[in-house]
Amino acid sequence: MTNPHGTPIWYELQSADPLASKAFYDHVIGWSIAEPNPDMDYRMIETGDGAVGGVMRLTPEMQAGGAKPGWLFYLGVGDVDATADAIKSAGGAVHMGPWSMPGVGRMALAADPQGIPFYIMRGDSDASSTAYDRTGMGKCNWNELITPDQDAGDAFYRSVFGWNYPGVMPMGPRGEYRFIAVGDQTFGATQPHDGAGPPPGWRFYFRAPDIEAAAANVTEAGGSVMMGPMEVPGGDRIIIASDPHGVVFGVVGPGQSGGEAALA
Repeated sequence: MTNPHGTPIWYELQSADPLASKAFYDHVIGWSIAEPNPDMDYRMIETGDGAVGGVMRLTPEMQAGGAKPGWLFYLGVGDVDATADAIKSAGGAVHMGPWSMPGVGRMALAADPQGIPFYIMRGDSDASSTAYDRTGMGKCNWNELITPDQDAGDAFYRSVFGWNYPGVMPMGPRGEYRFIAVGDQTFGATQPHDGAGPPPGWRFYFRAPDIEAAAANVTEAGGSVMMGPMEVPGGDRIIIASDPHGVVFGVVGPGQSGGEAALA
């Protein structure tokens, strides 16, 4: 893929019950999660304007090995093997790979020095991924790292992926909300984990057309709204929620004016 090194290119939900996950997220976000691939239990997440990611079934063997339900993303890189080496040199870990999947690309499952997992990938396609789109309906609009060591985490991602941190929003006693960019493209932020609530990790915000309806649909479909709806800088409104399996995610929608403002 032609996306710049270090930018998100794919989002993946690991689920022990993909049918239940399909029913929930289709209802809340408005996706159309497809039938599984005949060669493996992997279901594409369709937005109506291209795929945003996939749902992978967690087998009993995977769960016995420590895999848990949750959202992960893939960061596009120019060279998977070299980036895997850089991750280890910078204090992170490579848990699986690198390995290649014909027609898909080369990838590895890694973790930062705080143990927070993510994938790296070099796709076989020459087309750019549009899974991340600041205002795309159904797409991921924002990527948020909640970490127990913000300074160390920021230094790691800067070293390996060339990220820069172009702005800061003070959060009082909770510390700083630091925006993340590759070049001049801002696509998320980091913030310190305060020891309460969900564990540290990456949180992803997907766009729905109506945030009030999305919040109601979360509860109706068996999930929980943990925060919001609330307005964020720029005019959008968000909720933070958990699905019926306890997986935390965010939803973003237009503010009261109906505009398409960004999270930052």
